[in-house]
Amino acid sequence: MYIVAEGQLSVSQRGRPLRTLGPGDVFGELALLYHCRRTATVRALGPVRLWAIDRQRYRAIATSNAKRRRDEILSSLRMVPWLRDLSHSLLCKLLDAMEEVRVSRGVHGRQRLVRVLRAGEHFGERALLRNTPRTASCQAQGHVTCVTMTKDDFQEISPFCPPEPPEPDVCDGDAPAPEDSGRGWGSPSLWQPPAPERLEDLVAVRYEEGQWQGQRIVLGTGGFGRVELVRCQERLFALKRIRKDWVVRRQQQEHVRTERRVLAGSRSPFIVGFFGTFRDTQYVYLLLEFCQGGELWTKLREMRCFEEPLAVFCCACVVEGLEYLHGRGIVYRDLKPENLMLDQRGYVKLVDFGFAKELGRGEKTYSFCGTPEYLAPEMLRHEGHDFAVDFWMLGILAFELLVGRPPFHSADPQQIYSRILDGVFSFPAFLGEAACSLISKLCRRRPGQRLGNTASGICGIKKHRWFGALKWRKLVLRQLEAPTLRLIKEGPPYINFKRFSVDWTPAEDECSGWDEDF
Repeated sequence: MYIVAEGQLSVSQRGRPLRTLGPGDVFGELALLYHCRRTATVRALGPVRLWAIDRQRYRAIATSNAKRRRDEILSSLRMVPWLRDLSHSLLCKLLDAMEEVRVSRGVHGRQRLVRVLRAGEHFGERALLRNTPRTASCQAQGHVTCVTMTKDDFQEISPFCPPEPPEPDVCDGDAPAPEDSGRGWGSPSLWQPPAPERLEDLVAVRYEEGQWQGQRIVLGTGGFGRVELVRCQERLFALKRIRKDWVVRRQQQEHVRTERRVLAGSRSPFIVGFFGTFRDTQYVYLLLEFCQGGELWTKLREMRCFEEPLAVFCCACVVEGLEYLHGRGIVYRDLKPENLMLDQRGYVKLVDFGFAKELGRGEKTYSFCGTPEYLAPEMLRHEGHDFAVDFWMLGILAFELLVGRPPFHSADPQQIYSRILDGVFSFPAFLGEAACSLISKLCRRRPGQRLGNTASGICGIKKHRWFGALKWRKLVLRQLEAPTLRLIKEGPPYINFKRFSVDWTPAEDECSGWDEDF
């Protein structure tokens, strides 16, 4: 990002003049938030002096400031007698639900002074604990900053007001584990040959007709490689091929290692199945379950938007996937239709765990990642984030499935970020009241106020009336007939996937050894 100290500059886009910059003006600020291609050209109109800061330094400063501010407020909360004995994670939840309010001194009215409150002290707690009316007035003497909590938020989070026990059919821990039912991600009732142990055992599957005949089938492409359809004997797999030189060049080694670790430890019918890894001098490979139904994003574009029962089923599968991940201390952070796949029975599975993060309760992470339209406001503000970002993204996903576009959208990423921080969006008239209610509660600006992140946990989402007709136990056991089945085309195994033009130029050798455990 650059701040103009002296001189003038012209800004143009595709040769068209846009504006002139002078002292005090700023440009390039989007680069501090997101690694995206610059869309405008800036040229000096004469001698110019600029102040500059890069993304890494800015994030380091913003992160340090956010941590310091958070520690200060947590220290103030620990000074409150009736909060002193709460656990660190619960205090963090209370803080996440609080709003910061700035108060200026009033100039009219005179009242008897009772006491003076200073930094770290509190007032108004009787309204939360005893439901009694306020008996005193507080007036700022100069500039004051308060953090506040509403009674509703306090009751949802606080241990002084425990939630009602969940309904047995919604959140019953006695339900058999999916893999024990014979219907898990990789445990169909019919015997299948074991997964291959060598990369050489995998044979590329090729197109059988048309102009693509004979070419290898590519199921998807990404920033570091591609996913190909392969076969071992009669069994189909998805092979994720990741270029090692690109990973090292962009310093993404830990992301790739985390993805492998998360996949290797996951056993859920709502998480893509994992069968092993391979490596050579150019690539690391993840051998994954082949989800024959294709990307949910592709189906959404074909349909434009989903009918409510279809969206309910898809979101319910996602809720189960998130519940499983969160139970293992993993925040997903990349929820979007492109990362949801349909298996042959129409059930939705989470894929692509490159942005997943292992996190302890009460901990925050300050990295910046994800898709612009799905980013939570605390990520944009560099305040630190946790599992609550997944609930925000779930609300965005529900909106996009029902409407055909996310609530915060624009061709300009800066506009997207501004709208997310404002937190204001409108619902189309055709959306039902229950859907609007769920999305509004998931997309609350403060993470501690979001449905799923309060005392009732993810059961609060499952008990919401939008999911009222869904049988959660049957969903977990895969005993429901998926309404998504009608979206899946019949034919060759690749019929539900679009076709990609791929650069087959070999990658460079990379032998630094960061992938030794693959």
